[in-house]
Amino acid sequence: VQLVESGGGLVQPGGSLRLSCAASELGDYAIGWFRQAPGKEREGVTCINRSDGSTYYADSVKGRFTISRDNAKNTVYLQMNSLKPEDTAVYYCAARKSRCTVLPGRVDYWGKGTLVTVSS
Repeated sequence: VQLVESGGGLVQPGGSLRLSCAASELGDYAIGWFRQAPGKEREGVTCINRSDGSTYYADSVKGRFTISRDNAKNTVYLQMNSLKPEDTAVYYCAARKSRCTVLPGRVDYWGKGTLVTVSS
């Protein structure tokens, strides 16, 4: 599975961005977004399951971020609202066979990442 992220950039605090993850196939894969800030470990942000559409959100983004998938377009989106400076990171799209995971070591495929910078 090949994953290509897009939509990153510079945004002011309180602003919004929408990231896209174009996949070569979605199949039975759960698709998630991880992020990695400078000097920090990669962390799971959100994920959506293929089978039932159930979702997971890290506490730090609940109520601000929304994940969705368009199976016809093989694309997963991450709508990010009310962005904060601490959201600054490289955001990675990730695919895992079967169910979602928040553990980077259990991801099957990674995209190359897109940089999100939240700054005034």
